[in-house]
Amino acid sequence: MTTTSTLHTTRVAEIQTALQQAGLDGWLFCDFRHSDLLAWRILKLDATVHASRRWFYFVPASGEPSKIVHAIETDKLDALPGDKTIYLRWQELHAAVQKAVSGHKRIAMQYSPGNAIPYMARVDAGTVELIRSFGPEVVTSADLVQVFEAVLSPAQLATHIEAAEKVYKIIHEAFAEIGRAIRAGESLNEYQIQQFMWRRFDEEDMHADYAPIVSVNANSARPHYAPSAEVHSPINVGDFVLLDVWAKLKTPGSIYADLSWTGFVGDVVPEKYTRIFDIVAASRDAAVSFIREKVAAGVRFKGAEVDDVSRAVIVNAGYGDKFLNRTGHSIGEEVHGNGANIDNLETPDTRTVMARTCFSIEPGIYLPGDFGLRSEIDVYVGDNEVLIAGQPIQTAVIPILG
Repeated sequence: MTTTSTLHTTRVAEIQTALQQAGLDGWLFCDFRHSDLLAWRILKLDATVHASRRWFYFVPASGEPSKIVHAIETDKLDALPGDKTIYLRWQELHAAVQKAVSGHKRIAMQYSPGNAIPYMARVDAGTVELIRSFGPEVVTSADLVQVFEAVLSPAQLATHIEAAEKVYKIIHEAFAEIGRAIRAGESLNEYQIQQFMWRRFDEEDMHADYAPIVSVNANSARPHYAPSAEVHSPINVGDFVLLDVWAKLKTPGSIYADLSWTGFVGDVVPEKYTRIFDIVAASRDAAVSFIREKVAAGVRFKGAEVDDVSRAVIVNAGYGDKFLNRTGHSIGEEVHGNGANIDNLETPDTRTVMARTCFSIEPGIYLPGDFGLRSEIDVYVGDNEVLIAGQPIQTAVIPILG
């Protein structure tokens, strides 16, 4: 048996254990032209290969898996264990899938009822209808996906903590660079500071999917604004600055860190910024307190519940319509991971926040034409503990020239 087949046989055994623990009869994976990258990742298949025809892979809770591939691409699932059926005509495909799922009552797929959690909705409605026509009930695989995509190993947690320490350091180096340039009378803009941090990533043996966000004044009221070589604003004395920085180690399998801090280019931070910061920080801290209380009590909680707690602070302060984003997102090998999000705004994320998963807490208040402020931390929920990486967390807007 080759190393590759051993890897995949072990993965199938892990999937079957998860199915048994969830009380499900099977998990049906399917793909058409890389329509479900989660399937490729969870099954540990090479998603860079050319794939132009439909394939199905059914893993029962116990017993032999079934793989169904087209006659043109018969080798697509060869790394996986199981009986292989090769189809040519669509009728043969339907018959093979029906045979694979026959006798199984509840089958998981990358499907989200009502599209409530669109991040999990990778299977088209027609395919779900087809499987239902064969008899099984189709249920969401959302929590199963978390098991394989969001739960961190001790080694992965260590990479997250190291990345957060480095991101924290780079953020403060960026504030120091702003201060240095301003004191030296040098012209400075958002793009220059973004590129300063981008270079520091490489020097710290880190990388990211996109360069960090550096936004001043009214630009910071646009949550996903990012400067470019062509579009950016200057940084001057009296400006408000928001830094949103995410990166991970270059080590394979490493986990992102994602932190946001704010500063003021001066020696005394004006009251209008400190007042909004205090509200946002109270919202952030309320979410953390709720999480700590639940974990201490041994009670699992939903992502939507945390969002409600955090959001209530900002709503009660009169800025509910200015809190434009969910409270947080899952963090994994991608900065926006595949675990439960801290969200009851954009989606009703009723997924349980599983033990040994990581996510951001990043409430914000955005005042169009003036400024926007958020404070972002990363939270890891273990079996019995809660860790916050990138310490110490921000407790006041940084006076950059102070």
